[in-house]
Amino acid sequence: MRHSIPKAPQFYVTAPQECPYIHNKVERKLFTALNGPDAEILNNALSQQGFRRSQNVLYRPSCADCVACLSARIPVNAYNLSPSEKKVIRRNKHIFRTIKSPLAREEHFKLFKKYVLHRHENGGMAGMDEYEFSSMIEETAVETFLCEYAIISEGKKKILAVSLTDKIGDGLSMVYSFYDPLLNKLSLGKYMIIDHINLTQELNLSFLYLGYWVKGSKKMDYKTQYKPLEIFANGKWQLVENNPPDSDNRIKETLDNPAPNTIFLPDGAKP
Repeated sequence: MRHSIPKAPQFYVTAPQECPYIHNKVERKLFTALNGPDAEILNNALSQQGFRRSQNVLYRPSCADCVACLSARIPVNAYNLSPSEKKVIRRNKHIFRTIKSPLAREEHFKLFKKYVLHRHENGGMAGMDEYEFSSMIEETAVETFLCEYAIISEGKKKILAVSLTDKIGDGLSMVYSFYDPLLNKLSLGKYMIIDHINLTQELNLSFLYLGYWVKGSKKMDYKTQYKPLEIFANGKWQLVENNPPDSDNRIKETLDNPAPNTIFLPDGAKP
């Protein structure tokens, strides 16, 4: 019996599991497959509605009693470097960026393992093997590239940081980044974001998507230092004017007055 693939994307919800960001909370995700000839169109549409890509899946949080995870992006054309960010650029003037196809190499994997074991030892990615790492880098149905950040040391190229980056309709999306965690003085994580802001501007795109921000999470708080910053909340992108929104108040407001749980799909498709 022959089965045809449905044209409209099919959405599913994961089973509850321990939240990696908030203690004593569980998380669920709404997700859909990302493949086929319309993958780029779907990725563009859902990325603008708070979804993120992981390999050939698009997902966003779908928790019953919590809306603390907020998708964040930087409107790059309104961005001005702070004095500290200019210092980071000067500090890393010896680093050069190379854009490459999303192909995993042994050097990438070794740097990735060094990063997660130092920064996220108890995280879910700490046990990732080389095959799983290659899948994370190489399994993509959209326009994806690697940004390698390297120096020349003793006549040889040495990679210090890597970002897996998607190009979407209105910007760049930093899917996953890792760097040498022992080079703290270089602020490599911040440097990659600053460089991606510049790259987004060079490509005449409007936004740099940073993933999810979660108030109170040490893993995510760094994103609020970039201003201006927009978050996707209550069905729309909103500018964070001065201080990040109070998640506790926003959770109560959203649960008391829930916004329509609508996903806008390309070409009028329905989930």
